[in-house]
Amino acid sequence: VQLQASGGGLVQPGGSLRLSCEAFGIVFVLNAMEWYRQAPGKQRELVARITGRGRINYADSVKGRFTISRDNAANTVYLQMDSLKPEDTAVYYCHALAYPLNWGQGTQVTVSS
Repeated sequence: VQLQASGGGLVQPGGSLRLSCEAFGIVFVLNAMEWYRQAPGKQRELVARITGRGRINYADSVKGRFTISRDNAANTVYLQMDSLKPEDTAVYYCHALAYPLNWGQGTQVTVSS
């Protein structure tokens, strides 16, 4: 199982970024996909989850600002992040719920003026 996250970067508060994660080695359409993040000195936390059928859950801290989506034909899950805040700064990881030990390298998101 390989999960390749990309799209991170430096953005000003109020800005937007779109993260992408392509999955290899799994039957993508059958898997619930998740985005986690880990800020320095903090535990990794779940940001959003989308099931194979499209059921979605968000952490309270990102509701109304982040949107998770998936393209099953491309084996890719996305995280559209709008109205970014400094507290969103973290390394973002995509994750397949059925493969708890596989995390990939993550992508750094820094929100700063």
